[in-house]
Amino acid sequence: MTGISRPLSACIAGLLLVSVVASGQTRPQRIVSVVPALTETLFAIGAGAEVVGVGTFDAHPPEVATRVRVGGLLDPDMEQIFGLRPDLIVFYGSQQDQIEQVTRASIDTFTYAHGGLADMLDVIRRLGVRTGRAAAADQLAGRIESRLAEVRARLTGRARPRVLMVFGREPGSLRNIYASGGVGFLHDMLQAAGGENAFADVPRESLQLTAEAILVAAPDVIVELTYDERMTPDTQSAEVAVWDRLSSIPAVRNKRVHLLLGNQFVQPGPRMGDATAAIAQALHPDAF
Repeated sequence: MTGISRPLSACIAGLLLVSVVASGQTRPQRIVSVVPALTETLFAIGAGAEVVGVGTFDAHPPEVATRVRVGGLLDPDMEQIFGLRPDLIVFYGSQQDQIEQVTRASIDTFTYAHGGLADMLDVIRRLGVRTGRAAAADQLAGRIESRLAEVRARLTGRARPRVLMVFGREPGSLRNIYASGGVGFLHDMLQAAGGENAFADVPRESLQLTAEAILVAAPDVIVELTYDERMTPDTQSAEVAVWDRLSSIPAVRNKRVHLLLGNQFVQPGPRMGDATAAIAQALHPDAF
């Protein structure tokens, strides 16, 4: 979708909206979403007033705090969800049991699955069509595309450092390290930010790494993403210092370990263009 012109993509979105109407679907009036990235998207495209229930981990925008919490990926409260009388429920694609339950109850669903940046932009546009806000969704996706293009333009011709992108780790240790593999939105964000994924040859969205595997990969930069809102400047510094135990790798030796705080890095939604820019700034500070 990212290779299609804005006018053409808007036309496609309009045609999809016509097909939705023709199929008998109507603009939903009561929406429940347990997917944080899509909850945020619903508000960003103007459908927030229709959102009556949100997931446990939904935090953006601040208005979600006024909505009923109905659980998340692993613990959706189906009784509570049914009690909200939704006419559209946004689920993860892996929640097959719950999807089957609401389908039997004749409630419409919109399912979400992780993918690359282009996939996420397509999801935004499809969600806009399903909620009767195709134009607003297309504009949002277009703004993200423009932000990504701006980042790429700033980095034209620059050398691409070899980067380890970490999104999970046992606090205070180098155990249970989870990093981006060579597919998925984190990999795509890293590529757009002017980095070369140290594990680009592994065709998986995520992989669990040992310290020994990181020593062999020898990344030039380590970018660690965290959404722990309890972190203070002192705890952030302490977590960066944990990597000093691998002092032989270039990233540690050259003081190029970056801890980026915020759920926008791990929940691909309206802020993923800005999240990509923040990664780019960590990798290429002189370009910004």
